[in-house]
Amino acid sequence: MVGRININVSAVDYDKTSKAIIHQLSLLEEMVHSQEDFVITDSEFTFGWHFFVVSVNKTLVEKLVDQMGPDFDRLKGKGIEKKFLTWLTNNLESKIPRFKLAIKEEMESSKYGIF
Repeated sequence: MVGRININVSAVDYDKTSKAIIHQLSLLEEMVHSQEDFVITDSEFTFGWHFFVVSVNKTLVEKLVDQMGPDFDRLKGKGIEKKFLTWLTNNLESKIPRFKLAIKEEMESSKYGIF
C-alpha cells in the first residue's frame, strides 16, 4: 500500500488544533520509528472556522496497525483510513476544542456532491 491519507480538518482554533495534531503524529512517528511521514497545510479561515489538510503517509498508518494488532481492528470504521481517523480523533478529543476530521477523498466523492 503506497500513498497518502488526506484528512480535512475543520477547527475553531487553528493554532491549538494544528499543534495538537503535530504533537500526536510526532508521538506516533516516535512510537513506530518513523520520520517526516505527515504534512499539515496552512489554514483557510471562513465562517469562524479554520479549514486545513493533514496528509499522512500510509506507511505510517500501516506501522501503527502492526503495533496495535487486534486493537486496531476493534476501532470504529470500515477500512484502514476510517479506523485511523477514529484513532486520531480519540487521541485528540480531550486536548482541543471543537474540531472535525474527515477523509478528503470521501468529501469530494459523489456521496457528498461534486465540489
